[in-house]
Amino acid sequence: MTYRVCLVCMGNICRSPMAEVVLRQTLEKRGLGGLVTVESAGTGGWHAGDPMDERALGILAQHGYDGSAHRARQFTKDWFDRYDLVLAMDRDNVSNLRRLAPSGVEVRLFRSFDPGAPEGAEVPDPYYGGHEGFEEVLALVESASAGVAKHIAGELDA
Repeated sequence: MTYRVCLVCMGNICRSPMAEVVLRQTLEKRGLGGLVTVESAGTGGWHAGDPMDERALGILAQHGYDGSAHRARQFTKDWFDRYDLVLAMDRDNVSNLRRLAPSGVEVRLFRSFDPGAPEGAEVPDPYYGGHEGFEEVLALVESASAGVAKHIAGELDA
């Protein structure tokens, strides 16, 4: 059985695909790569089919990650039964997902798995900013990814 995770932001071209790439590599390093599928999507569909934002790709590449295969997708209501864990980058997207979610489905903030993050901490949207915002997002998703990987390992008893 494969454990499935979906990471969600607004347009699926910056935060969630960066987190997808980082979490996938984090899981690989923990020996869980073959047991977990990591995907990402946006609550909005205006970028569907587009590659990752060039600035996000650039920051990832500078730090040894490859996001070149990413193509944006929109999360839809029928996807909830596909995933064991749905994590949003911010509270707005948690709200958007909860409106779509069937009763009893949990949607959490991605950074809720970062032991160093304050309660309710978000991954800020770097889209309208500069290089520093994308660097910040990478640091935040690397930190939270370690916690997500630990959580998944516990779920899998691995």
